[in-house]
Amino acid sequence: MPITIDDFTKVDIRTGTIQDVLDFPEARKPAYKLIVDFGDEIGIKKSSAQITVHYNKDDLVGRQVMAVVNFPPRQIGPFMSEVLVLGFADENGDIILAGPASNVPNGQRMC
Repeated sequence: MPITIDDFTKVDIRTGTIQDVLDFPEARKPAYKLIVDFGDEIGIKKSSAQITVHYNKDDLVGRQVMAVVNFPPRQIGPFMSEVLVLGFADENGDIILAGPASNVPNGQRMC
């Protein structure tokens, strides 16, 4: 189904830097809890991400990601996910994170 440019611009996709990564043993599928800094305007937000196959916690801290920041928060088990971190599934269905090719300021909106 086609969308208009107005539909697309309603989705607020921003860059953020992962500040901390926590285990999420209560998740149904293996996942991490991410703490992401989106700059002064949006602040620090939490997200759950099923990215344990391709990433370990230490490698994620400091990495820039892209996320949808204007979805309503979503309860995932005992955890409230505030943003949707974006990625693509590989040939096995495991997630590869989406992010800028070079660092940009946190909170930059995709254009």
